[in-house]
Amino acid sequence: MGNLPLSISLFRTGATKSEQCSGGRFITRKICKGITHYYTPVPEAEGQTLCSAKNFPSALSPSSSHPHPAHLAADTSSSPLLSSTLPHTPLSSQNTHQSDSAPNTRPLLLFLSWLGAQPAAVAKYTDMYLESGMDVLLVQSSASHFLWPPWGLAYGLQVLKVLEEPQFSGRPVLVYASSIGGYTFTQLLIHITQRPKEHADLSQRVIGHIYDSLVVGTLEHMAIGLGKTLLPSFEGLVKNIVLFYFWLFKTQTADFYDNSVRVFHNSPITAPALFFFCENDALCDPVAMEKTIDLWRKRGVAVESRKWKESIHAAHMRCHREEYLSTLERFLNSLPVSSLKAKM
Repeated sequence: MGNLPLSISLFRTGATKSEQCSGGRFITRKICKGITHYYTPVPEAEGQTLCSAKNFPSALSPSSSHPHPAHLAADTSSSPLLSSTLPHTPLSSQNTHQSDSAPNTRPLLLFLSWLGAQPAAVAKYTDMYLESGMDVLLVQSSASHFLWPPWGLAYGLQVLKVLEEPQFSGRPVLVYASSIGGYTFTQLLIHITQRPKEHADLSQRVIGHIYDSLVVGTLEHMAIGLGKTLLPSFEGLVKNIVLFYFWLFKTQTADFYDNSVRVFHNSPITAPALFFFCENDALCDPVAMEKTIDLWRKRGVAVESRKWKESIHAAHMRCHREEYLSTLERFLNSLPVSSLKAKM
């Protein structure tokens, strides 16, 4: 799979501002509804990257006052997620063609975001990995994918097919799933378990997976999560309606969720994993979360975790910045990729 050119120094809270290299801008390409590809153009000459990670400023450095690097639209049909906060400068059609035609072996971050994620919040994560030398495939789910599992399962297959396209196939993959993103990733796992030979390639390409604020526990945890996300002012009402809905369509919902949990517990992907969670998260039962971690460890999976007594769902990096980033740094350096260790 090659080495992972990820500069861990960019995750340090004391990282200093440095100059952005000429031409080292990112392209935004909307693949389909909910799926967006962020990448750096690759010159045809030897498929080398335009800039090394060390030449980019840290998007998360407390001392940084510069704007995020520009994300550029790859074609006129693109709808850049970050257009409200970032400037855009069109690339020439020739440069775009060169970047797409050249071989790309950079690792890919599969970022499955939380429900209702806003562009500015998403940018804090995507820019961090983009500036570190990775490309990002952003996958955003909707409430309908969860409320009607057949749609979620179909969406999972769509994401899986995208990952198997020529531009992504053969590249090492780092998975980052936040909140409902863990549910969406589980839909990919269901397809992999159903057709292991057809989708074995992705299982082998995943070098690590990170789970932030998974929705774990009872159906009530799930209902509370939807209430907090969809209509916070009517959280209690939404919770009761959703619970009734789960009861009314038990076969299509509750039973499906139970099966999804079993698939996740016995995930065919056994690469090292990292879990972020907290004790006061209404959407995550910490006891159930710890049982899942123990189960994976018993299966031989290398699992790291960071639990806080108090935090905010899907906002651990904002609430506990230094601890979050230091834990992430240690995990990335534990992955069996030589270039990660060399950056320390």
